[in-house]
Amino acid sequence: MSASPARRARGFTLTELAVVFLIISLLLGTALYTLSAQTEQRNFEETRRRLEAARELVLAFAIVNGRLPCPAITLTGAQAGLEAISGGGSCFAPGPYGGWLPARTIGFQILSPQGSALDAWNNPIRYAVSSHALSPTCAAGIIPTPPHFTNATNLRTNGITCKPNDLVVCQSAAGITATACGTAVPLTNQNALVALVFSIGKNGATGSGGIDEAANVNNDRVFVWHTPAPTGAANGEFDDQMTWITVGELYGKLIAAGLLP
Repeated sequence: MSASPARRARGFTLTELAVVFLIISLLLGTALYTLSAQTEQRNFEETRRRLEAARELVLAFAIVNGRLPCPAITLTGAQAGLEAISGGGSCFAPGPYGGWLPARTIGFQILSPQGSALDAWNNPIRYAVSSHALSPTCAAGIIPTPPHFTNATNLRTNGITCKPNDLVVCQSAAGITATACGTAVPLTNQNALVALVFSIGKNGATGSGGIDEAANVNNDRVFVWHTPAPTGAANGEFDDQMTWITVGELYGKLIAAGLLP
């Protein structure tokens, strides 16, 4: 005996439909999560690539000009992306630690409409250079003339025994001072770095990410870098990326180019 038309026409029950929709939702959620994770990884790697490219352009500028550039100090207007430097090689306010990459000065290609260098999240790339305000540490008997690293004449006259004594990178902002790592573990020697190039990451934080991120945008000579940390970490979220140039590398490039000693 065949089934009645009513029994043959019976479709999915509400429970069956709910199960189907749940499975589809789980599959879509997994796919979207995977896509989002892949996008973030690409942005992270692209930002790293841009920082390394900027670092190489800063060194190329030094080879051509016999000195390091000063930071840009504005993100808008005619001076956006241009180094802010006086005739004597001093960096204009906010000074050598608190500005942005002088993208147009060094020829960096990925720019905002105003001319500022951008990371993969469209945040301005930052740059710090060894200070003009402090005399560098030189060999005994040499009284250096500052600024050293942003003035070609001073850099050549003072000589290659002179080292920076300001920029330093620490593993944490807990215990740092405005001038040194303090009780925090230093990642670099305070006589080692002549320039830093860094991104403030996806969150674009200027202090809201936590004390470690805040230390990178407060216009002093002490910076922080470590592996990324999530929201809720001891010192707050941290996703800054950073690269630097050492004094030995800079001198090596300038000596190879015949600009020093």
